[in-house]
Amino acid sequence: MLATLKVNNRNHTIDLSNPLDISIAMSGNVSNVNAWYITHPRIEPHTEGKFIGAVSKGAAVNFNDIWFNPHAHGTHTECVGHITEEFHSINKNLNQYFFYAEVVTIAPEKSNDDFVISKKQLQYAFGNKKRDAIIIRTLPNLSDKCSRQYSKTNPPYLTEEAARFLVDKGVEHLLVDLPSVDKERDGGELLAHKAFWDFNGKIRKQATITEFVFVPNSIGDGTYFLNLQVAPFENDASPSRPVLYRNIEE
Repeated sequence: MLATLKVNNRNHTIDLSNPLDISIAMSGNVSNVNAWYITHPRIEPHTEGKFIGAVSKGAAVNFNDIWFNPHAHGTHTECVGHITEEFHSINKNLNQYFFYAEVVTIAPEKSNDDFVISKKQLQYAFGNKKRDAIIIRTLPNLSDKCSRQYSKTNPPYLTEEAARFLVDKGVEHLLVDLPSVDKERDGGELLAHKAFWDFNGKIRKQATITEFVFVPNSIGDGTYFLNLQVAPFENDASPSRPVLYRNIEE
């Protein structure tokens, strides 16, 4: 099934039958990807008195309760409400769902005791392109990213200058395969989050950050169309499913 999208006054054709899902599925066990010092998500039959919500236990239907934290337990998209005293909902702020996007691969560089994604690296990888969204795949890119336990590991992160560079380039949707765009323990500074949302200026309410994506090595660097959908939670963040589509020659 083909669809035509118009970007910068040019028509682009995508094949909707060939989606490239870059989300990490959520499971209810200890192998689920995790961060921020909390236990794994749980997906289990609801119980009430003698009722157990599982067909295998005699119920007519499977009726599971799910407990999770969107920031800690898988692919999620967040808005500026993540860092503001005032409530902002990702479900309200994200109201367009197809974006012109660029996939780039970066090996974070050493900076003191950390590994970071720097402005210089993004300048080299992204150049002067005009894109709505950027998807950053970090090296090494191993499948254990889908089950890694990140707490207390000081994962790589973006520098403040790198985040500002993306804002200057007009990027409104930042996707990374890391638990956060900021340092795990930074004393609450959140420099990359604040820079990307222009927290101390004219807040970019429409801009989003998506963390915990996984971009398989079979997906090459380059230009794609991104379909970014979130579950309709009235919350600062929600589980999300970013899907890429390759551009077909016009």
